[in-house]
Amino acid sequence: MRALLLTFLIALLTLPVAAQNAPDYSPEIEIQAREIGRKLRCVVCQNQSIEDSDAPLAADMRNMVRERLSAGQSEAQIMAFMQHSYGDFVLRSPPVQGNTALLWYGPPALLIILLLWFVFRRKPAS
Repeated sequence: MRALLLTFLIALLTLPVAAQNAPDYSPEIEIQAREIGRKLRCVVCQNQSIEDSDAPLAADMRNMVRERLSAGQSEAQIMAFMQHSYGDFVLRSPPVQGNTALLWYGPPALLIILLLWFVFRRKPAS
């Protein structure tokens, strides 16, 4: 019982030290990081940005964005790094390319086909 209490006290005393070691970023970097984070998808949650996700990987990705911004990288460089590291899926708005053409052009094409079918369908004989 004493060992458990001692372990608990040591853990309790080390929490403030761990919290002080967290890097403190400037407000400008925080604003930029949040904007970039909203453009990146959490690869664990899949339907949330890294800013909205509570997954540990999303926290790591948020830290990477902030570290790279504080190192002087631009948004384009950070987005390119994340895309290279995690693939096109990490981008919430994927680029138009061969493997995403159906995603971009499929819904409008289907809508046009359905509208043409509705306009030119044969009317029943009376």
